[in-house]
Amino acid sequence: MKKILITGGTGRFGKLIKKLKLNYNLYFPEKSQFNILKKKQMENFIKKTKPNILIHLAGLSRPMSDHNLKISKSINLNIIGTANIVNLCYKFNIKLIYFSTHYVYPGIKGNYKETSPLLPFNNYAWSKLGGESAVHLYKNSLILRVCMTEKPFVHKKAFSNVKTSFLYQEDVAKILFKLLNKKGVINIGGESKLIYDFVKIDNPKVKKYFLKKNKLNLIPKDSSLNINKLKKILNKNK
Repeated sequence: MKKILITGGTGRFGKLIKKLKLNYNLYFPEKSQFNILKKKQMENFIKKTKPNILIHLAGLSRPMSDHNLKISKSINLNIIGTANIVNLCYKFNIKLIYFSTHYVYPGIKGNYKETSPLLPFNNYAWSKLGGESAVHLYKNSLILRVCMTEKPFVHKKAFSNVKTSFLYQEDVAKILFKLLNKKGVINIGGESKLIYDFVKIDNPKVKKYFLKKNKLNLIPKDSSLNINKLKKILNKNK
């Protein structure tokens, strides 16, 4: 039975993974046990648990403003912390799965493939791409560029002129464990949809909201993903 260590496992997404009935030995260490900025502490935990796979969720995501106002925190947690994880996996020959974001793409035309040019949309995405750079050096790794959101949708309004490839976090958690043996880069998301059209399927009461031209710096106009690679993998697993 594979042993899987999940960093950031006490967060929102990690808690969803805990709810899945999986035939793996899963470790969800607290920050006090496995701080990604404390190399010796991490090594000691690895030596005790001997995981085959490390899924790296830990880092700084929200609030997004922190990536502008607290740059050092963003660098430490998302770039330096990830580099520490890569070095650890390399030293102990552990398969590494890194959660990145669809925001590393420009967000202008949509339908972004794994091979599309990258131009991060905001500082958060730059910090995640910094982490990607370290992961790319380690060949026994998988980078997941994920487009997901909470269920139920946290806002009462949804953009009706902004496209993306949202999947709910629950669906991403299920897909994740079908990709454990893969390497390289894979986009994870749903079909390209206006955010309003995605949300109203489960929340008919959601109200329309329009992104104005002078607010394009808030969210990418079309960050939708090409998920053909993911579809092929999942179809083979059926």
